Amino acid sequence: MFRLSDGEINFMWWFIQGSIMSPYTRQRLRRAWGLCSRHAWGYLVVDASFRHGYLHGPVVLYEDLMQRALATFAVPGPARTIRVIKGLRDKGPCLICEIGYGPESTAQVKEERLLKGRDLTELRAFASRTEPHWRHGVCGRCLGNDGSASRCRRHLIEDWEAGARLDLSAHLDGVQEVAGRLAKYSRSFVFEKRGTATDEDRSALISAVGWCSGWRTLMNILEQ
Repeated sequence: MFRLSDGEINFMWWFIQGSIMSPYTRQRLRRAWGLCSRHAWGYLVVDASFRHGYLHGPVVLYEDLMQRALATFAVPGPARTIRVIKGLRDKGPCLICEIGYGPESTAQVKEERLLKGRDLTELRAFASRTEPHWRHGVCGRCLGNDGSASRCRRHLIEDWEAGARLDLSAHLDGVQEVAGRLAKYSRSFVFEKRGTATDEDRSALISAVGWCSGWRTLMNILEQ
């Protein structure tokens, strides 16, 4: 069962108020490809709940990360696969884990804020509405489904470490698709473009978080 601790909710509430936009924090998030699976999806839960589904902050972050992914796959020259895999590895730990927040973390937090921070309603509704557009890209290994060739970043690295031959072009196609749709979703927050995002565009946020940090936590959230 997915349940954020008091400490995690308290930290993430302050996180979404603006600390995520500090240059130092953004650099840390880029180096770690976002957050660990628990905290990446927890961040979406908290942001969606407190912002009533207005996910501008996460979209800005993950648009940046998917552009980084495109640049990583674009590495030219010999030994390209090795260089791409090296670029996809974490260069630092999950920021929230490193600070010490986890399932048992405590904090003095108002009950109203705790209830709001644990409310999965907004994220579930967002994921359900956009599911027809993100479901095909769910990592087969996250689902325990050997019939799916889709891979999140972490399992793509593990496949290579296990000696699998990788078709980087196929994985690049998936990243390009997500990055393109996420850019359209991002533009829809601009006043002149408001209302232009489709559910297909919005689904790219789910796809981006899943690709960067894995899908298992989201599956747990949707199954609760």
